[in-house]
Amino acid sequence: MKAIGFTTSFDLNETNAFEERDLPIPTASGRDLLVKVKAASINPVDTKSRNTSDGEFKILGYDGVGVVEAVGEDVELFHVGDEVYYSGTNTRQGSNAEYQLVDERIVGLKPEFLSYAEAAALPLTALTSLEALFEGLNISTNPEENTGKTLLIINGAGGVGSIATQMAKELGLTVITTASRKETRRWSEKMGADIVLNHKHNLPDELKAHKIDGVDYIFNTHSSDAYFNVMADIIKPRGRIVALVNFKDKVDLNALKDKSVTFSFEFMFTRPKYETEDMIEHHNYLRKLTLLLDRGRLKTTLYKKLNGLSVETITEAHQLIEQGNSIGKIVIEY
Repeated sequence: MKAIGFTTSFDLNETNAFEERDLPIPTASGRDLLVKVKAASINPVDTKSRNTSDGEFKILGYDGVGVVEAVGEDVELFHVGDEVYYSGTNTRQGSNAEYQLVDERIVGLKPEFLSYAEAAALPLTALTSLEALFEGLNISTNPEENTGKTLLIINGAGGVGSIATQMAKELGLTVITTASRKETRRWSEKMGADIVLNHKHNLPDELKAHKIDGVDYIFNTHSSDAYFNVMADIIKPRGRIVALVNFKDKVDLNALKDKSVTFSFEFMFTRPKYETEDMIEHHNYLRKLTLLLDRGRLKTTLYKKLNGLSVETITEAHQLIEQGNSIGKIVIEY
């Protein structure tokens, strides 16, 4: 099978170590599915993972969609021929290959009314958002209980922000996002944001201009360091904050004590990485996501599609991500 990967960590600004190899098709066993990959999206975590090589050939790619070609002897949820999508794990070879092994517990049936590319844009960001909204922020699944409550999503036009905005609107929340460029503001509004703030301005002042003194929830998908003090300022008492990005410097968590604010990190790979007892929650979340997509309640966040699995398309996708101004999701259709 064709696979694109690398053996040495590298910086694309200095060199390109991606290479194409012809590898044996892996064999499914246990609870694994062998998936013939049809499309994969590129996430920021892909670009960061180029620095994790241990000298062996590493295949990146987390989001994937394809057709089940074979199943392991313990598989219970899927059959050969099923069209599936998933977000994979950071502990195994990825979806930048013609075939991939994936544990069935982190896989869902592909939405019927989405193309391969449209479906590939969603799993990682949707699972991240679902875990953040329901587990980290503890938002009610009953929209009536969320009436009048506000959620601020920092970086609303990114892949996570785009799907999180839609989900939050589905939950009945007032959704506030941040963006600065005309195209990112328009995209965030298209995803359903009620208010789009300019993150280049003072966010507390931006909120006050909309007669909002504070927000109930904050989902920060951008820099934790840059926004920590701002978040501590604008979060309401007993509010909740979830962040995706590690702190690079020390912060004073005591800033959250007076308001009894709950702060947590969201890392979508935790369940598959540690094979937690509830790892099947990824499968359950993807089932719910598929229902919402097939009913037209949510829409794909695909923004740009590249064609063909090659060193060139993988490189282009990584470069677009690293420019730092991408909108929605970038997908490569094989």
